[in-house]
Order: sequence, then C-alpha cells, then structure tokens
Amino acid sequence: MRLVFLGTGGSWPTKYRNVMSIALQFNSEVILFDCGEGTQRQMTHTSISFMKINKIFITHFHADHFLGIPGLLQTMNLNDREDELHIYGPPGTINLVKDLLSLGYFKAGFEICAHDLNPGESVRGSGYSVKAVQACHNVPAYGYVFEEDMRPGRFNKKKALELGIPEGPLFGRLQRGESIEIDGKTIVPDMVLGPPRKGIKIAYSGDTGPCRSFVESAKEADVLIHEATLDDDMEEKARRYGHSTAKEAAQIAKKAKVSKLILVHISPRYEEGAKKLLESAKNIFQNVIIAEDFMEFDIKHKD
Repeated sequence: MRLVFLGTGGSWPTKYRNVMSIALQFNSEVILFDCGEGTQRQMTHTSISFMKINKIFITHFHADHFLGIPGLLQTMNLNDREDELHIYGPPGTINLVKDLLSLGYFKAGFEICAHDLNPGESVRGSGYSVKAVQACHNVPAYGYVFEEDMRPGRFNKKKALELGIPEGPLFGRLQRGESIEIDGKTIVPDMVLGPPRKGIKIAYSGDTGPCRSFVESAKEADVLIHEATLDDDMEEKARRYGHSTAKEAAQIAKKAKVSKLILVHISPRYEEGAKKLLESAKNIFQNVIIAEDFMEFDIKHKD
C-alpha cells in the first residue's frame, strides 16, 4: 500500500507546493483524496496513473480541494477512458459535479457517478472501506478514514502437515478462507490459521480545526495525514478560519495514538520550507514528517 502526495499546500499553488491531492494505491486500485487544480499534471511526475483512479473523495468545496476535477476528467476522456468513475463528498457533491460537467462542450465518454455522503457513512471497496467523518471547518467538511479489511491469521504450516495436508494448492485455499477435504475429513481454516489480523488504517483530516470526532475516528491509525496550515504563533487565526496549527495536529496524533503523523496543507507563507512547523510538532509527537509534493510513502503491515 502506498501514499503518493500530489499536492501538499493550502489556498493556492506556489513554486514549491501544489494544492491538496493525495493518492492511495491499494492493490491495483487508486483512490484519490481531494483534487486541487493541476492534479492531473502533478501525476505525470509520479508513478501514479490517472487512468487507474476509480474513486475520488472530496473533503469540502473550497476551490483548492476540488478545482482539479474538470481537468482530470478531461484528461481521462482524451485518453479514451471507459471505466466508470465515482466521486464522493459532502451533501452538494452531486450538484457540484453536475455543474462542472456542464462547463463548455465537455462530454465524457465514460460514466461519472457522483454521491453525497452523510457523516459516518462508509463506502465499501474491494477489501476496504472509506468512512466520512465530520470535520470542524468554516464550511461543511469531512475527513476520511480508510480501513483495510481484517486479514486472515498466520498460517501454521506445522499444524497443517500434522493434519495430513500436503504442501501446495490446498495451503493456499485454506489461507484464502476456504474449507478443504482430506481423506473424507473436512479441514476448516480456523484449524490452521491464527487469530485474524488488523488491516492498515489511514486517516486524512482535510481542512479542520482540532476536532473530537476526528480524533475518535483516527484512533490507532497506522498513518494520520493532518493539516498544519499555520505555526503556533497564529493559533487565533487558525481558529478563526477552521484550521489547525502544527502543534495541534501533533496533539491530535498523540491523543489518537497513531503510529505516524504526516503534515500537509502548508500555508503559502512558508514558501521555502516549514522547518518551524516540524519542530513545533516534534515537541509533542516524535514520529512526524512534513509531506512534500511527489513524496511517496509505503505502508507495511505490522504483523
């Protein structure tokens, strides 16, 4: 599983950061979280293919989080996409996508399905779910929590051999959760598998001030991607506009007991770097980095 940071800045594009968009590659699928302007161009600098995207989750309707949708759809269309695309977001997403598709003479050669989500609602995918979580911004906004399905327990080869199961395809069937029959005896997976193991969990805040509902939903995430728009000296301004400081993002990571914190949505005022933000966060939560455009981050299972 891999995260690819296509845009890591807030408000408007700068020389160093494009506006928000994060791709998650899970098996053969690409899921996009937010789609700031120019996202399709950002992809050309990475290993991610825009043709592999089948779901887009928009956190809210500020332009730096959705204005890349028309260009991305046009690029897909010009490359003869045929697979349907699903776009999810807060109530109003269906109307937003309808309005975007009405611009100019654009006519998609593939199906585009828009969906309004309610807080707490989940979208099921192949081997995972994505849950919409209420955020605390100055417009209706969501964060999202991606959770991989529970995985089978570890395979006990010694036990399998003791039960008379020969090495080979039957091992694989049991590991996939199928029962088999040996010499008239039924062998069920629980006889050779350990307890189920948790899948990977990723939480993305979108734009938000410190928010209890998001802390609860992000509990024990493997990766928390949280906005850190401003430094500690501008906490009052962050609160006024529904944003978080780097210190507050770190406090959320600590409360939620996550494994890794990645800071995004960096204000353009930190033009050439955000060392001050990183230092502030590290005073609270050590395992933190600030994302840069085109950064790729692999996430591995703990067991």
